[in-house]
Amino acid sequence: MAAFSFTDAKPYAVFLKKQGIELTWRRIGIDALGAMAHGLFASLLIGTIMNTLGTQLGIPFLNQIGGFATAGTGAAMALSIGFALKTPPFVLYSLVAVGQAANSLGGSGGPLAVYFITLIAVFSGKLVSKITPVDLIVSPFVTIFVGISAAYLLAPPIGSIASSFGIAIMWATDMQPLVMGILISGIVGIVLTLPISSAAICAALGLVGLAGGAAVAGCCAHMVGFAVASWRENRIGGLLAQGLGTSMLQIPNLMKKPALWLPAVAASMINGPVATVVFKLKQNGPPISSGMGTSGMVGPIGVISGWFSPSDAAAALGEAAMLPSYFDWLGLLMISVVIPAVVAWIVSVWMRRRGIIKDGDLRIEC
Repeated sequence: MAAFSFTDAKPYAVFLKKQGIELTWRRIGIDALGAMAHGLFASLLIGTIMNTLGTQLGIPFLNQIGGFATAGTGAAMALSIGFALKTPPFVLYSLVAVGQAANSLGGSGGPLAVYFITLIAVFSGKLVSKITPVDLIVSPFVTIFVGISAAYLLAPPIGSIASSFGIAIMWATDMQPLVMGILISGIVGIVLTLPISSAAICAALGLVGLAGGAAVAGCCAHMVGFAVASWRENRIGGLLAQGLGTSMLQIPNLMKKPALWLPAVAASMINGPVATVVFKLKQNGPPISSGMGTSGMVGPIGVISGWFSPSDAAAALGEAAMLPSYFDWLGLLMISVVIPAVVAWIVSVWMRRRGIIKDGDLRIEC
């Protein structure tokens, strides 16, 4: 029997390229996952904020709007992923049904189920897209049939695994708030700065409660930490771009000199345990808020909305609405801004004096 040659696969590679199917880490692991977070932001997160405002301000119409926004969560995630993957129109539109089914059948682990099942639906739809004269029927039929069949088969176990893993992390944080506060804050903060979506990961795991508070602490530490550490190079523009935008702007600098990560990492590893042990900060809003930090102030807003109206993920763990004390407000301010700014500034000054950070090392384009 003749040995298989890579050249035998060339026709398939040509066909996949023609159909726009690109199985790369950047496309699947970065673009798609990041897009899923955008879909969550534009549906569940905004809807929750509106619900909270409606309840606190006594405006029922805002609650109704928020309800409609959150109801479209599955569809919004799937469409966002499909858009990021440059999906043909008939396949893209069909993802509405696929996303809703996957999110519903995935339970509390719905976001992760939507992510995987939407990928399956997109690639299935692309395989048949525009290769028949009745694309109007074939593409939606294949996308919806394969996608929803996959949702029935895979969404429940995917959702259960994600939920169980998230619950294990939250249980460990409750048992060991000091150690887990350091680990979660440090890891989630680093993921936030990498071109991977920390928001999508926190949402997929349903990360709320004390663990969610540690994640918020880590994200705030990286965003505010880099903003303050790079003040000399970037001034007010960089402060706003990183502190309210994203610390990913530092990626080119970090790839050249990983030591530049130290001020933000140090801030996160101090901020996390202070959040979990001292202030007992809980993020009981939408799980996506746990991975956003001060980007648009979504992390702090999630903490506040969780005080007054806990998300479904938090309610499932027995978390109830509470009236925040002055100590709670102080803790939120310290964790969101003060501690990250002070620690990162001290560490960055020490590193500059020893020549570890040189002028221009942290300069960004903003």
